[in-house]
Amino acid sequence: MGSVLYLPRGLQRKEASPKAETHRPESILRPGYNACAVARAERLALLVDAEVYFRAFHQAALRARRSITILGWDFNSQTQLHFDPVPEGGPPALLGEFLNYLVKRRRGLHVNVLNWDYPMVFGADREFPPLYGFGWRPARRVRLRYDDTHPVAGSQHQKIVLIDDAVAFVGGIDLTVRRWDTSAHAPDDPRRVAYGKPYPPFHDLMVALDGDAARALAAIARERWRLATGRTLKPVSAAEDPWPAGLEPNLRGIEVGIARTMPPRGESPAVREVERLYLDMIDSASREIYIENQYFTSPRIAAALEKRLAEPAGPEIVLVLRLLSHGWLEEATMHVLRTRLIQRLKNADRHGRFHVYYPHVPGLAESCCLDVHSKMMVVDDRQLRVGSANLCNRSMGMDTECDVLIESRGEAHVASVIRGFRDGLIAEHLGVPAAHLQETLKKAGSLREAIAALRSDGRTLCELDNTREWPEALLSIASVADPDEPIALDFLSTDRVSASNEAKGKPAWGRLALFAALIGAAAALWRFTPLAELASAEQVIAWAKAFGSSWWAPLVVIVAYTPACFVMFPRPLITLAAVIAFGPWLGFLYSLIGIVSAAVVTYFVGRRMRRDTVRRLAGPKIERMVEVLRKHGLLAMSLLRLVPIAPFFVVGIVAGAVRLKLWHLAVGTAVGMLPGTLAATIFGDQLETALAGGQVNWWIVGGCAGLLGGGAYLVKRWFEKMARRMNGKTKAAK
Repeated sequence: MGSVLYLPRGLQRKEASPKAETHRPESILRPGYNACAVARAERLALLVDAEVYFRAFHQAALRARRSITILGWDFNSQTQLHFDPVPEGGPPALLGEFLNYLVKRRRGLHVNVLNWDYPMVFGADREFPPLYGFGWRPARRVRLRYDDTHPVAGSQHQKIVLIDDAVAFVGGIDLTVRRWDTSAHAPDDPRRVAYGKPYPPFHDLMVALDGDAARALAAIARERWRLATGRTLKPVSAAEDPWPAGLEPNLRGIEVGIARTMPPRGESPAVREVERLYLDMIDSASREIYIENQYFTSPRIAAALEKRLAEPAGPEIVLVLRLLSHGWLEEATMHVLRTRLIQRLKNADRHGRFHVYYPHVPGLAESCCLDVHSKMMVVDDRQLRVGSANLCNRSMGMDTECDVLIESRGEAHVASVIRGFRDGLIAEHLGVPAAHLQETLKKAGSLREAIAALRSDGRTLCELDNTREWPEALLSIASVADPDEPIALDFLSTDRVSASNEAKGKPAWGRLALFAALIGAAAALWRFTPLAELASAEQVIAWAKAFGSSWWAPLVVIVAYTPACFVMFPRPLITLAAVIAFGPWLGFLYSLIGIVSAAVVTYFVGRRMRRDTVRRLAGPKIERMVEVLRKHGLLAMSLLRLVPIAPFFVVGIVAGAVRLKLWHLAVGTAVGMLPGTLAATIFGDQLETALAGGQVNWWIVGGCAGLLGGGAYLVKRWFEKMARRMNGKTKAAK
């Protein structure tokens, strides 16, 4: 059911008669293939940057009578919607207070907020849920829910806001902190602050629309709410028009295509309308393709662009990205993958039509840049697309996304709006009036020539330097961060592992190779980056020993394993640190106690968790794992812990859900984790020896690796045997 959108009667596209359409070019939109709906908007406004969007939302919400529905990747009650003076008793400017104010002022109004139930690794800028008793408290008719229905590594990424189901906002901006900015993107705007700290300039886009198109987006939002919460939101209507006061539409009476991405759910396949529409747009281009995006890591999109670059008379392609990544993790993953694709396209650009830029804002610190967060594409002056989907694998098949498209289809006025919107964005980045850019374009004849003619020492577009080459091993590791399909936990059933291993006649050693590659990458970072100057080996050992001498240090290490297992932080790193801090024996003891304690916590979480939530967490084929645990108890738990064929916390939660004996869990975890913890202890001891300038005993290291590899192979063989036995019993029963 998750891949099918049931639109209200009358919102599906009505095919016009051939006679009426003979004078108009054919639309690229195909409902059921690259769109879920094509519906008419009586008014449509293009909103550039969050200052304009937040103000428009504030004004529309003040007019709401029945409902406000918000879907987002993030929602933060401390978001400042505007900076105008607020009269006493007037509507607050902070989002959470504003929503509470609205429902108290209007008794029939309900606010429904669906936020992604994010892993804590994304929690640096996020707000603690109100259920923890901190911060904002929603009023009685403000419902804040969290969407935890996505597969591992997937997210709720749609940004949709509905006002009485009559006005919709859709695009790339969440109602959260670190988004507000003006189109001036001043380097030192004092209003650009979150939690007392300034943040870099931020550029993004939204679309406001009404009519049948808004009702189609409302149907998408209701379906998302149902899938996430199990509850149904009823359609609403209001007599008054909630269109924001003062927001002048760019277009009237325009058809809007809506495309989604949805991961597979149960028996329903993935919805990949977003990707198909991208590919169809690229294929249809005649003169220019202009793209702004946060990421550029999708091989399929790159292949489509590469194909057009090979054509002697293909379109000019201009790609605008941000210069820097967010933090070291993105730098080592998405930035690396982006570099590879850009280099691939530059190598294929025999006719000089591929150009990559980043917006430069003078006055920013070297570690900052204009954060290009927009997700848009303009093809010629015929198609304009804005939405939430990045040009990365995740947005094509892992996350839930929603984009909208308008087409000119031969109408000069619509083509003028599309062209003017594109030119306005380029002019904004160049720091020149849009009219100046358009005059230059007429003379230059190409986007590249016009950009080159208007480039300056101030705010401008600079060519993105992409000369750095990355090792193939690092590229392979980085690709793990951008999967194009759900990381299904099918190994719980062992069918896929069994089939692949029998076909190849050998066990899968990829995880061991990945671990070795990560260790090598960490060593290279220390050896070839300024990290070696900031923290020498002697300093690291001294810091660890000083920590270990504190009376509370063992408690910190023991407790650290519990949050680490939920955010899937590598536990061996904690063990390595414990060995250096306390020595091999005490480090080993504290680590094993911490691991067993974390397992007990996950066990009791599983006992209190709803069964359907456990099934969503562990995947659709959980029954095999449950059956093995129930039948073999302590032995199964020991073997599951010996080889991590399922995430640590998932095993504990499933064990609690099936009411496995607690002592089976504790003893099985201790026995199963004993070899790995002992190996990490030996590695840690040898690492300390190496850091102190001693000689590493590679025989010990190799022996540990061999024992772990052999154990992994034997345990997989045992699970395959159990799976074949259970399959045989099932067939016999039938």
